[in-house]
Amino acid sequence: MTRMLLAAIIAAGLASTSALAQTASYEIMAPASPGGGWDQTARAMQTVMQDAGVAGDVQVVNVPGAGGTIGLAQFVQGKAGDPSALIVGGYVMVGAILTNNSPVSLEDVTPIARLTGEAEAIVVPAASPYQTIDDLAAAMRENPGAVAIAGGSAGGADHIAAGLFAEAVGADPTQINYIAFSGGGEALAAILGNQVAAGISGYGEFESQIEAGTMRLLAVTTDERIEGVDAPTLQEAGYDVSLENWRMVAAAPGITDEQAAQITADIEAMVQSDEWQETLERNNWVDTFLAGDEFRAELQQNIEDTREILTTIGLVSQ
Repeated sequence: MTRMLLAAIIAAGLASTSALAQTASYEIMAPASPGGGWDQTARAMQTVMQDAGVAGDVQVVNVPGAGGTIGLAQFVQGKAGDPSALIVGGYVMVGAILTNNSPVSLEDVTPIARLTGEAEAIVVPAASPYQTIDDLAAAMRENPGAVAIAGGSAGGADHIAAGLFAEAVGADPTQINYIAFSGGGEALAAILGNQVAAGISGYGEFESQIEAGTMRLLAVTTDERIEGVDAPTLQEAGYDVSLENWRMVAAAPGITDEQAAQITADIEAMVQSDEWQETLERNNWVDTFLAGDEFRAELQQNIEDTREILTTIGLVSQ
């Protein structure tokens, strides 16, 4: 082997090693059971970051319970200073922190970016006597406690949507019969098993059942209809409710500004990739990407707005 050939092999090896060293590795915590919106988001991030070359290795771990606050507490306590640790959260977690009077909050992590928005969907089993959103509204108006509604954790977006809908139809929002589940899969089973009258969650969690005809979509909570989906918004149906669930990603507490900037750059590269745009379209997620100081200000405003709503529906005291 000539010296020139040996030098070329060594140089190629060093270049390869350098490239691998520059490729990040991440562990993303989905603070909920498999099958729900946070799990879907974390696993979409895992796939896209690897396929788009943003990260060399991405792992997802699930830590369910209490609207994400159990996972959040573990993340804060166990991942401080770790720039490879990420956690998915969002509107549900904001409400759960307030409802559960959680000892940890989003102030204890490093917010990176808001990623997506999604319509909340109000569904019933296919055999339900409630054919329209007006049918469900009439039943809730007559006796809100008799209409069991399945959704995610107490105080989250699903619970807030149920309370706002009850208020909009003229029912007492503090009297609704909301049954909280820690993961989307559990809520789905309760709805399909006719254990509840209705369900509320992100449209993406119900989409396959709606398309298969095992669930009936009555309405969505956003201002605009979902493209290609034949269901009214609550506003169209005459109920003054406007709500979009959103999801975010945060990094560990105690990381440096430089590490936060690198993580933000990686997330920006992910959301700008063709693979991410295809993921958004496939899941009917809206691109609501927002990072930096603008996101932190928006997050603080969301926390205050959510506190006001939860007070109104009786989940948080004055």
